[in-house]
Amino acid sequence: MSSRRNFIRQGFMAAAAIGTLRAFDTKGLTIASDDKVKKYPIVISTWDFGIAANKAAWEILSKGGKALDAVEQGVRVPEADLKNMTVGKGGYPDRDGHVTLDACIMDADGNCGAVAGMEKIGHPISVARLVMEKTPHVMLVGEGALQFALENGFKEENLLTPEGEKAWKEWLKEKKYKPVVNIENKSFAAERLPGNQYNHDTIGMLALDVNGNISGACTTSGMAFKMHGRVGDSPIIGAGLYVDNEVGGATSTGVGEEVIRNVGSFLVVELMRQGYSPEDACKEAVMRIVKKKPAIAKEIQVGFLAINKKGEYGAFALQEGFSYAVCDSKQQDLLIKGKHYY
Repeated sequence: MSSRRNFIRQGFMAAAAIGTLRAFDTKGLTIASDDKVKKYPIVISTWDFGIAANKAAWEILSKGGKALDAVEQGVRVPEADLKNMTVGKGGYPDRDGHVTLDACIMDADGNCGAVAGMEKIGHPISVARLVMEKTPHVMLVGEGALQFALENGFKEENLLTPEGEKAWKEWLKEKKYKPVVNIENKSFAAERLPGNQYNHDTIGMLALDVNGNISGACTTSGMAFKMHGRVGDSPIIGAGLYVDNEVGGATSTGVGEEVIRNVGSFLVVELMRQGYSPEDACKEAVMRIVKKKPAIAKEIQVGFLAINKKGEYGAFALQEGFSYAVCDSKQQDLLIKGKHYY
């Protein structure tokens, strides 16, 4: 009889211990020894304009949709926003007056597609997805990318807005180019000054869907007043974007030449594979730039944004001013200031 009472008493003690674990769960998540804590679906993206992009992606994720569909629809928002001078239609032109767009996309199965230097098509991210899904190739460029887009039903349009043309003509008076730190936010804000030497940039987006599968997208109009034909990191898999469904994903923003030299997004993902947190992995990638090009690093902006398979995210940049947006079931308009080296 005594042994039976001891057995019952031990059972109550075990139940109480489980209850104690749940009581100390401050994030509202169920803690159990045989369950994995899930922090998805979730979508994150670079810069202030990532808030609106995330909301469009969340419309898909919140209904159980796929991460790939979410990131495509999400970044189409800034691509179509004429107030955004760094992405899509309305982006500032190169030094010859051409608006050329770059984009890439990557899914959970390692499939990827990209376009670079494409003119006259307002949604390069959707063309990049078709390159991934309909061709044996990864990247199409220039006239070839345009031809492919037209063959698949996209319509030509004039991407150079009156505001963009005015800024270009102002720039032609002096023809000086210098990348400006954090122009991604400055050019998006009302206080931007036409005629300044703008450094255009990117929206990079990463999403985990309800099944924990990850996809990413990256799209840009590139640096303002760049040499015609210049391509940065944004459409290059491994530089501007990289996804590994076993580990997580990363994207970059800023002066793409330095990201390409360090294969930045791939580096961040591989560091996470080794056990780095997303923020620490981004920081190490930034430090590679500082170590290799210390003089240049002080004058430019580069930032990395990453998320792992648990839904944990983080970022790090060279300079102060980098921001990123986060959207999940708890909050759809969170904007976070990224940590920085200088």
